[in-house]
Amino acid sequence: MSERQKVALVTGASSGIGYATAIEFAKRGYKVFAGARRLEPMQKLKDDYGIYIFKLDVSDLDSVKEARKLIESETGGDYLDFLYNNAGQSCTFPATDVTDEQMKQCFEVNVFGGIRTTRELIPLIINAKGVVGFTGSVSGIIPFPFSCIYSSSKAAIHQYAATLRLEMKPFGVKVINIVTGGVKTNIEDKRDLPETSLYNVPGITEAFNARRQMAARNHPMPAEVYARKVVSDFENAKLGGALNYYRGRMSTFLGHVLNFVPRFIVEYALVRKFQLAGIFAYLKQKYSKDKIH
Repeated sequence: MSERQKVALVTGASSGIGYATAIEFAKRGYKVFAGARRLEPMQKLKDDYGIYIFKLDVSDLDSVKEARKLIESETGGDYLDFLYNNAGQSCTFPATDVTDEQMKQCFEVNVFGGIRTTRELIPLIINAKGVVGFTGSVSGIIPFPFSCIYSSSKAAIHQYAATLRLEMKPFGVKVINIVTGGVKTNIEDKRDLPETSLYNVPGITEAFNARRQMAARNHPMPAEVYARKVVSDFENAKLGGALNYYRGRMSTFLGHVLNFVPRFIVEYALVRKFQLAGIFAYLKQKYSKDKIH
């Protein structure tokens, strides 16, 4: 009896990390399903690599349920060897400016989407003794300015992955979290600060742009290189191993720096890095005299 072809699902596969990882899985001989909210950007995945593309909105329970039915129908079985929860959304705003809609949307995709997709597909993964993976981020560890919501969403998924890893031990399912540093993608948040922002002071445009373009300005790792490492991490996870894998530029350093450098020094470095010293001084002086209305 011939060995069945192994099956992988990548969410958020319309660009960047998800797109490149779907290709890498396909190159290694897996049957790949690539899901995203838009089909058009994924057409080349189908045409050039034979990847099955389909609409998937991880924030929609019905859409996720349909994904399971699709995999079962197209594979003729009830197995899923690799689930890569990669769908994500940026949210670069100060804590004082982010709206309810923006914070809910970020958590719906970055946190609840991965949780929902995992829950609905876990029977297939258990049957395969497979691997569940998540795109984490150094932002879930380092307090980068203007990313309270995004950073907290990634910190949440880090802890979810850690706990899921423990809960899945009786079923032979492995769980990995890819703590991601700088990778060349188009996830940059292009929205501007609202006019009413407390941070709309001299110098903020340069500082805010430096933060939004942090990855692009710091020699990010090509998505294809990242994808090769991540697919190998999935394959190696079947043999046992770590929870966290540090991939992308500066990921290992940033993922551990708070273990050996005092927090106040890290905060000082971040203020310098993102050109915030003058802005913070201006705000401190201004609001030592003025009331906020």
